Amino acid sequence: MTQPHQTLGEFIIEHQRAFKYSTGELSRLINSIRLAAKVVNHEVNKAGLVDILGQHGETNIQGEDQQKLDVYANKLFIETLINREIVCGIASEEEDSFITVQGHNKAHDNKYVVLMDPLDGSSNIDVNVSVGTIFSVYRRITPIGQPVEMKDFLQPGNQQVAAGYIIYGTSTMLVYTTGHGVNGFTLNPAIGTYYLSNPNLKFPETGQIYSINEGNYVHFPQGVKDYIKYCQEEKDNRPYTSRYIGSLVSDIHRNMIKGGIYIYPKSSKVANGKLRLLYECNPMAFIVEQAGGKASDGYRRILDIQPTELHQRVPFFCGSKTMVEKAEEFMK
Repeated sequence: MTQPHQTLGEFIIEHQRAFKYSTGELSRLINSIRLAAKVVNHEVNKAGLVDILGQHGETNIQGEDQQKLDVYANKLFIETLINREIVCGIASEEEDSFITVQGHNKAHDNKYVVLMDPLDGSSNIDVNVSVGTIFSVYRRITPIGQPVEMKDFLQPGNQQVAAGYIIYGTSTMLVYTTGHGVNGFTLNPAIGTYYLSNPNLKFPETGQIYSINEGNYVHFPQGVKDYIKYCQEEKDNRPYTSRYIGSLVSDIHRNMIKGGIYIYPKSSKVANGKLRLLYECNPMAFIVEQAGGKASDGYRRILDIQPTELHQRVPFFCGSKTMVEKAEEFMK
């Protein structure tokens, strides 16, 4: 078996000149996320051996029970980004509001803000199912030297300069884009180095998998019900296969490799859907589009939605382009 030779660090250095603002800060930011992800990966892999499973005993801003690893991962990513003095602000799904970051000289000279879901799908850890980290990077719009403001975080997804996810599974992979395609790097745990394993990831134009929690079928809009029935028909290379893990990173990663569509619609139970625009949908939509797929709320492009609040939720349809377009036809 041939061993991949290019490391994530080498890849970042080689490609940073293609980035619009080539000052090296974004490269350092990605490196910080890489470092924090290695530590989180180490903790995830100890699940069952030490007391990190189960609920923390508190709820987050969304009213959801926090898992112990949610709290750990959130603290670790925030501390890593602050200590390396690369960002001027951080917003996390686990925090009520955004965090303002000062440099060592008390100035606010950094250019980037990071929004993140530190541990997506964390309730699955107890049953040994893959979980992930999702991150999104924007260039600040307030003047450098001043504290960040809410408007720095409430930018539409089409203003992202980078986005990615880490999937902690049978192997640990970091997948990211800076607007020049999508590349995946697999961690070699023996030496703690990420190697380029999946260059230029692309969604198949169509696929055979649909991913949706069909247990909520009776609560779905009619368009979603009709699309599910379409997926189940014996006609034109259908029925499709239903595959739903319940971990957003895992479901989308599988569909990007094999071809498929992921849907978390609004319903009579969750009027605006469950997924967060800023921490989950925008970064995933950026990655999906860069990989040749499509992402929408059933009617409009996710990346064109103007956010109005930090923890805003939206319906989410994403995956192979022709499958998303077919779902949108049913939504009309």
